[in-house]
Amino acid sequence: AYQGTGSGECQTQTDVCRQVDGGRRPEGVDRKKTLGPHEKRVAIEFLIEHCRISIWRACEVVGLSRSAWYRPLVDWAKRDAEAIGALSTLVEQKPGLGFWKLYDRLRRAGHSWNHKRLYRIYCDLRLNQRRRAKKRVPTRHPQPLMAPLRPNEVWSADLMSDALYRGSRFRTFNVPDDFNREALAIEIDTSLTSGRLVRVFEQLKVERGLPDVLRTDNGPEFLGAAFTDWCEENGVMIDYIEPGKPNQNAYIERFNRSYRTEVLDTWLFRDLDEVREITWAWMLEYNEERDHDSLGGLTPAEALANARSSTFGLST
Repeated sequence: AYQGTGSGECQTQTDVCRQVDGGRRPEGVDRKKTLGPHEKRVAIEFLIEHCRISIWRACEVVGLSRSAWYRPLVDWAKRDAEAIGALSTLVEQKPGLGFWKLYDRLRRAGHSWNHKRLYRIYCDLRLNQRRRAKKRVPTRHPQPLMAPLRPNEVWSADLMSDALYRGSRFRTFNVPDDFNREALAIEIDTSLTSGRLVRVFEQLKVERGLPDVLRTDNGPEFLGAAFTDWCEENGVMIDYIEPGKPNQNAYIERFNRSYRTEVLDTWLFRDLDEVREITWAWMLEYNEERDHDSLGGLTPAEALANARSSTFGLST
């Protein structure tokens, strides 16, 4: 082949379609975003009006099928108005719930919207919050927490603290049934002693009965003589978890997180009566309306009813 030697001679250009740097785009060159259906329609209208080309040619240039061009436009805002309203209202009432919990609530309310349609609306409303990145922790070997097979087999108990709007501190004593995650009692006051805990269990004894096992931490309220003597007299075995091992009481830790997120961290309380009123309303909703994945999508009340009507109870 002829090879030129002069500086003014043309050199043959080779591999004009070759990718630069092993497939990477040259610096400063950005890949254009793909047009959506709406943008394609706008582009086609522009080509037809200003370039005087046919619809067929404009669709071919833009990359939109003619069937899509002729298909009547759907007013999604009008079509989804009911779903948007229901979802927005529920999010306003329960801002801490994720998509699937919201979806389950809407289905329980009698709405039959498909989950894909609701998720599209959920994303359009910018409700899909970014998940927190999990921290890297050392490898662990957790032991499974045995799930009770019947009501009143194992209860959990724990105390939490918070403050009123004016700064006064108060405490809560929480007691759920590990079997169906039911909130049995949440006692609220500025001080909760061992004797006060006994009064709570005396009331539960009349309303619900007592558990075979009560799982607690090693707080002074649970180690007091008034409480331990009462448990021994009533045949309740106290299962103390190891110090610094809250995962051994995982059921109530999860319960406490829900209570703090949906009540204590959501409201500013003026007095203890307001705390008790809001907590009582939350307990009713938690027991009768909130479904749990661990219960097969049932609420605590439904799981308890199933267990009482079945010889074998409910397996969780």
